Amino acid sequence: MTLLIDSHVNLHHHAFDGDREAVIARAREAGVARMITICDRIENFGRVIAIAEAHEDIYASVGAHPHYAKDHLDLTAERLIEMGRHERVVGVGETGLDQHYKFSPLADQVAVFRAHAKAAHTLDKTLIIHTREADEAMADLLEEEAGKGPLRILMHCYTSGPELARRALKIGAYFSFSGIMTFKNADDVRAIAREAPLDRVILETDCPYLAPIPHRGQRCEPMHVAHVQTAFAKLRGLDETECSALLADNFFRLFPGVRRVTG
Repeated sequence: MTLLIDSHVNLHHHAFDGDREAVIARAREAGVARMITICDRIENFGRVIAIAEAHEDIYASVGAHPHYAKDHLDLTAERLIEMGRHERVVGVGETGLDQHYKFSPLADQVAVFRAHAKAAHTLDKTLIIHTREADEAMADLLEEEAGKGPLRILMHCYTSGPELARRALKIGAYFSFSGIMTFKNADDVRAIAREAPLDRVILETDCPYLAPIPHRGQRCEPMHVAHVQTAFAKLRGLDETECSALLADNFFRLFPGVRRVTG
């Protein structure tokens, strides 16, 4: 069985309230060796970190999704740093800009993003970026933050354009691709995934969202990252075992706080 890693799960989501432990067990049985469960709101951090504390193969992030920026205007870098010092926290975010739904004003998203970026710099933990329909503004902000000192950046569930990809690559960012890569109308995403440097790519499910084909329309689970990895290997003409090892190396380089898989 090839090694699988799901770099972005939302295991605290209510969709898993009825069978969370079974979902985790199925992931392990499928070969998923590491997962990062993501914090979407600061008030949910307790639930997120509890999952990571209870499972040695699951790590966590701390942050507030840009959709909820308007509810986190009092969130300071200092508060994020305090929570982010937890040994199971390996990332800050997801944070960024989302101008698709515009649930929060852009100015609020920028302000909250800056707090996350400052925390990531201080903690030396990976900044996990969510961005949608805000390519130029996102690129400007990332370049500004990268200019302040070393910063590991992950462009999570990448669906944005080639120019943002180019600018993000220039500052050392990594890209994560999800089940969207398997969708019939996702040629633009596949184009980016096909051209991205192989040492800058990792994979995810973003479960319970975005179930890949052949599970489209169902609740997504971490075990479904196997389909994402198969799709990526096929897209890049890689042997599954070779692809698995490559992606794992990338993941552990991007998240050095995650214990490597041995044996």
